[in-house]
Amino acid sequence: MRGQTRATVERGVGLHAGSSLGAVRDVDRDFTASCAQRAGRMRFAVTSSEQLLWLQLRGKQLGVSFRRQVPLGGRFIVDFLARGPRLVVEVDGGYHARRVAADARRDRALVRLGYRVLRLDAELVVRDTAAAVELVRAALAEAE
Repeated sequence: MRGQTRATVERGVGLHAGSSLGAVRDVDRDFTASCAQRAGRMRFAVTSSEQLLWLQLRGKQLGVSFRRQVPLGGRFIVDFLARGPRLVVEVDGGYHARRVAADARRDRALVRLGYRVLRLDAELVVRDTAAAVELVRAALAEAE
C-alpha cells in the first residue's frame, strides 16, 4: 500500500511495474468527474453577486464568451471563465476573508496553468456592478 492513495486501494487499482502513473490517472479521472458534477450543482446555487455579474458577462456582451462554474485543472471550479483570453473571474464573498492563503495558493496554481485571475469583492459587484464590469473589461484589454 506504500505510495498508494486510499481511493486507489479501495478501487482495486494497484501500482504496477514500479509506476504510479496508471493509479494517478484513475484517481485524477474520478476527481475530475466529481468536480464536474459539483460544478453542475453549483450552477443552480448561484449567489446574488454572481447572478448580477453573470447578467453582464453572458452572451458575449464584452466581446468574449464567458462560462460560469467551470471545472478547471481537474481540481478547481472557477466562478467565470473566458477561455480565449484565459481569464478567470472570481467573486469573493465574506467566506473568502478567512481563506486568503488558500485563495493565493489557488491563484498561483491557476497562473501555472496559464490563466490570469481577477478577484472581485462580492460587495462591489452588488453595490456597483458597472465598476465591477469595468474591471473585467480592463482585464480583458490586458489580454490583447
